[in-house]
Amino acid sequence: MNGYERIKSALSGVKPDTTPIMLHNFMMAAREAGYTMEQYRNDPRIIAECFIRAIEKYQYDGVLVDIDTVTLAGACGVKVDFPQNEPARSHEGILNALSDIRSMKVADVSRYKYAQIWCEAVRRVKEHFGNEIDVRGNCDQAPFSLATMQGGVESLMMDLCMEPEEEIFSLLDYCCDITCQFIKMMKEAGADMVSNGDSPAGPSMLSPRMYEQFALPYEKKVSDYAHSLGLPYMLHICGNTDIILEKMVTCGADSLELDYKTDIHKAEKLMRGKITFSGNIDPSGIVALGTPQQVSEKTRELLEVFRDNPRLILNAGCAIPPITPAENLRAMIETSRNFK
Repeated sequence: MNGYERIKSALSGVKPDTTPIMLHNFMMAAREAGYTMEQYRNDPRIIAECFIRAIEKYQYDGVLVDIDTVTLAGACGVKVDFPQNEPARSHEGILNALSDIRSMKVADVSRYKYAQIWCEAVRRVKEHFGNEIDVRGNCDQAPFSLATMQGGVESLMMDLCMEPEEEIFSLLDYCCDITCQFIKMMKEAGADMVSNGDSPAGPSMLSPRMYEQFALPYEKKVSDYAHSLGLPYMLHICGNTDIILEKMVTCGADSLELDYKTDIHKAEKLMRGKITFSGNIDPSGIVALGTPQQVSEKTRELLEVFRDNPRLILNAGCAIPPITPAENLRAMIETSRNFK
């Protein structure tokens, strides 16, 4: 099997010849190729080069094309900072009041420079690898996550408790349109799979009741939209998701990408036969700062949990830091390839 076939097998619940590996390593790939994040985010040729070189060096199965977590916010007019050596970020929203969303025209994501660059990079990576490697176009923010950047996190948290629900849903509908636009662009660019992050919807910020009321319905809508385009869909939420896992499984995604803080045994049990698990080795404490032996041990522990469950895509729990030693990544990959 090649990488593309392994990941398709894991998504469909058919045992591949070896556990597929799809790394969230864009920052490390850029660093190893000798580029700053400023150079990386501004040139699709550089983005594609970074992933091509990483695949050739480490021989893993799937490319996760990522740039930052504020591209859709930037397309909507949110002020974005662009550090030279870090991914782009934002600090303040654009809504003075939640009701302002009524007068806002839905942004055309296809006209935003960084969305164009992102999709062109996906096109170039897919063109290079064809059906040898699975190419996942990360579509930035799920609707709830994007909503937190429209008015600011603190303001939205207050609005959830104090403002009429119809106002909240108007904002989420607006954000859902934006997210779906990007998914369509990724489809047109040739992505094999798409994904979104919705970390602000996790238990560190939202109660399970609020997650079910405000975030989950829009995760379902986005997942359904991806499926209508013929694309597998993956959802990522950082942190410990134990208390919402049972609800997350119902979002319609083909795969959940979960952090190392989530109970892997609980996740495997709840997701078995329904949805593919992606993750979840600690990206900082183990992958970046651990020894190769520690990385190998944690990789083996995860593989043992899924020994008789084919629905696993091996990855770190979140983005791999740029300072990660090459020998640590090799330890993860070699341990997986040699696991019996």
